[in-house]
Amino acid sequence: MAIQKILKVGNSLGITIPSNLVKDLSLKPGDQVDVKRELNNSLAIDFVDSHQLSLGLSPHARNKKHL
Repeated sequence: MAIQKILKVGNSLGITIPSNLVKDLSLKPGDQVDVKRELNNSLAIDFVDSHQLSLGLSPHARNKKHL
């Protein structure tokens, strides 16, 4: 787990993704993510455009990471 700072991006806020996760998930600038608020106030981020091979998992289960 990595501690990240919240950054101001235009009129919004954003966070950076650690480089090891970017590499592991084969993320690229412009890839889409689905961000959902969970009941315990955590965020679930689904990397919709991840190019990583499936290893037998469904695309939804493969790309879902809880932060």
